[in-house]
Amino acid sequence: MAPYPPPGYPPPPGYPPVRYKPTKLEKAIVGWKQPSRAMSPALIAGALVAGVIGAVTLGPEMMHGLGVGVLITAVAVAYLAGASAWSGGRVVRTGAGKDRRLAWLNRTGIVFVLLAVALSSIAAFRDAEWVVVPAILLAIAVGSYGTSGGRSWVEVLFGGVAVLPAAGAMMPWAVRGAYGTVTSGRGNAWPAIRTALIAGGLLAVFGALFVGADAAFGSLAEGLVPEISPGTVILYGFAGGVTLLLASAGAFLGQAPPPLHVLVPERAKPAGRWSWAVPIAALDLLFLVFCAIQAGIFLADDKDELLRSTGLTYAEYARQGFFQLVVVTVLVLVVVAVAKRYAPSAGRGDRITVQVLLGLLSVMTLVVVAVALRRLYLYEETYGWTRLRLWVHAFELWLGVVVVMVAVAGVVKGRVAWLPRAVAASGAVALIVLALVNPDRFIAEHNLDRYRETGKIDIGYLRNLSADAVPALDRLPEPMRSCALLDIAHDLKDDEPAMSANHGRNRARDILRQHPVDSTVSCANQSGRW
Repeated sequence: MAPYPPPGYPPPPGYPPVRYKPTKLEKAIVGWKQPSRAMSPALIAGALVAGVIGAVTLGPEMMHGLGVGVLITAVAVAYLAGASAWSGGRVVRTGAGKDRRLAWLNRTGIVFVLLAVALSSIAAFRDAEWVVVPAILLAIAVGSYGTSGGRSWVEVLFGGVAVLPAAGAMMPWAVRGAYGTVTSGRGNAWPAIRTALIAGGLLAVFGALFVGADAAFGSLAEGLVPEISPGTVILYGFAGGVTLLLASAGAFLGQAPPPLHVLVPERAKPAGRWSWAVPIAALDLLFLVFCAIQAGIFLADDKDELLRSTGLTYAEYARQGFFQLVVVTVLVLVVVAVAKRYAPSAGRGDRITVQVLLGLLSVMTLVVVAVALRRLYLYEETYGWTRLRLWVHAFELWLGVVVVMVAVAGVVKGRVAWLPRAVAASGAVALIVLALVNPDRFIAEHNLDRYRETGKIDIGYLRNLSADAVPALDRLPEPMRSCALLDIAHDLKDDEPAMSANHGRNRARDILRQHPVDSTVSCANQSGRW
């Protein structure tokens, strides 16, 4: 027989016709329908207002640092997404004879949208960009899932990035709404737009005449009107355009969430009890041996003598292999997820086997988490704290919380639907808690404590911290204090716009005004360790 032709060509005689079976992703894309109604004039006006807010609060002000403007913009975007989700619901008749509006945005969505706003607020009180920037990115993902909805792992993961395709998918919806708003003579949006344009034109013409006629009025107007230049126009346009796009995408998701449920894989066929249990039991045995060795070392009186055969001191042993233990924790979560997917559950004996083996693995994983944190703590006490060590410390603590939730959900109470949402929410909460700890100040304070005990400190590293660390660095003796604060003081010498207001930077400015740095000090050792 002749070879089968490529796709798009009819099959030759004698061959059965081929029926194309779309993939799950193609089904989700095709099934993502546009809202039944075009974008309403109220949502269009709200998106435009959000764009203006973003332009004003995040335009050139971004050059002075992120601040309260990020929070204001996030509130505007969240409000529009929530209003769109509410208006996109349908009205039904309840048993009491009253109408009740059912919206896409349920209690879970409200919680995640509020978490997104809380993450955005970090920019208003922390200056450390290594915390602020991930918080803003996570806020976008959390808000995207909050408006998309869903319960499974697939829906949580893909819902977090749904705002990206929504920015393109919402274009026809927004264009239909804008066209209908402008051409409709019955709506009240066009008269409002027309009135605003006329008022703006009149203010611009007569305001320019008054500026030229009176110097006092001109100075007042100069303070009210932002500086306009080609560079600032680009920044205003970029910030406003991104905010407008994000707000419109959030409004679109509120009324037309993607059908991510079609991406959920079908329930796997359970494996046999022994073919499933033997690998997990072997892994449990390996973990048990590791935990027994760790307990023996931890309880030994002479730890260095016990470890002499390894060629390592206890301090070297404590900081060895930490990152491998972090990887072990992550891989255990993967193993538990796969094991639960293929775990047999037909009989009571199968269910008990699953609970015992996975429960034992979860408990010993918590021991591994504790060992990893103990090793990292000893490493930090010996060599000081850094941003990377604090990041990893926080990440390992969060992994421990996730292990506990997995153990409770999958072992004690069986399969529950809240686990994916709880893990996602715990990640957002963990980052908020890290910001509340004030990481850069935490690092500076613990390195100062170490300096008082050992006389060793790395000023070259501390001088790269953000303004959040100024209250701690201000307690250093001279000339180390001035060497640590020179770069920060230079960055904070000018005041910042109102929309860039930041609690950490404002507090640092107050401290540096009261106790200025000595710019003439010699910092010969600033790149080394004192």
